[in-house]
Amino acid sequence: MAKILILIGAHLCTAPRPQKEAEALANAGHDVTVGGFWFDPELVERDRLLMVNKKWRFVPIIDFQPSQKFHNLLIRLQGRLAREKFQRFGRFSPELLGYGAKAMLKVALKTRADLTIVHSEAGLWVGNQLLDRGFNVGVDFEDWFSEDLLPEACLSRPITQLKLLESRLAKECTYCLTTSQALAEAIAKAYKAPKPTVIYNVFPNLERSQIDQQKRDRQNLNIPSVHWFSQTIGPGRGLETLFQALPHITIPLEIHLRGHYPESSRQWLEPLIPQAWHNQLFIHPTVANTELLSRIAEHDIGLALECTDIDSRNLTITNKLFQYLQAGLAVIATNTIGQQEIFREFPHIGQLIPSNSPQALAQGLETLLTSPEKLAKAKAAALQATQEKLNFDYQVERLLKLVKC
Repeated sequence: MAKILILIGAHLCTAPRPQKEAEALANAGHDVTVGGFWFDPELVERDRLLMVNKKWRFVPIIDFQPSQKFHNLLIRLQGRLAREKFQRFGRFSPELLGYGAKAMLKVALKTRADLTIVHSEAGLWVGNQLLDRGFNVGVDFEDWFSEDLLPEACLSRPITQLKLLESRLAKECTYCLTTSQALAEAIAKAYKAPKPTVIYNVFPNLERSQIDQQKRDRQNLNIPSVHWFSQTIGPGRGLETLFQALPHITIPLEIHLRGHYPESSRQWLEPLIPQAWHNQLFIHPTVANTELLSRIAEHDIGLALECTDIDSRNLTITNKLFQYLQAGLAVIATNTIGQQEIFREFPHIGQLIPSNSPQALAQGLETLLTSPEKLAKAKAAALQATQEKLNFDYQVERLLKLVKC
């Protein structure tokens, strides 16, 4: 069996897709190591808990925790100098793609894996460097990195270099994944490359048996509850549409948001909440991976309010949509190309609405919540979709066929 290294640019607990990849490959008998970064002591503990009784291992390539002050300062200074050189002189360096790119390459060269799979922007550069040296490289386009920003933000990013890195990996990696049929077709067309294999951001069926049946979020079980989550609560994630929809909603309900909530987000969010909703909107911190599905399952409707004006976000299908379905929630989703892909096959899971339309969101909520029968049917359809096809067990064989070492 093969020795496999998976490179991510983050904590293990914030990277569910590489976790599932590592689990599937290790269960098939491969020797799997995931290399990532540490930033936050609380997330470090979650990473450690995740590794209990696993057949694969996680290795922190760089430790950015607050206790490593001098090391952190040096790394951040390198990143700042790289950005200044690019903005002033147009000079590209790997530090532009994230902290620790060179450290990732060093670990990959030392490991000498039979297959090194890259996931992050920095990983794109590492993957190209490894191809130069004759290594076997895989890539997972979790995002279309060169198409993941608004035009004004692209001015300060090395978009041309990103496209070159993506193009080579798309053409030369036989282990090449992405998150939707729409994104796979777009990448293949843009780079005149083979179509990547589609592995949805779905989860193993077994996780449903771990739902704890407790009600820790909800305050009033006599009214329906709506849930939204992301790594961070902030602008550009569809919450603006939700807040603008609130004055149009006539049905009593609770709204629960979950994610990292820094002070900057608090200052942005609180003025947007109508006064009448202050006692019906609740904000929760992130929870460990093992608890997230239980907390989602407390609610009735999950919101997937992705935007359509950025290609990567328009074409992908995010984790949240699939976790809502697995938890048995009805879904209200914006009509991104990626989310349309799921609703075409499973049209009864909820409501597909226009992006950036508060009125459509309000109407979608009222349509489901004024009819207990419609809501119950959408919830049942959600569970049926995950049991039939939208689960990771269904996709494992497709993933394993790509490992050719």
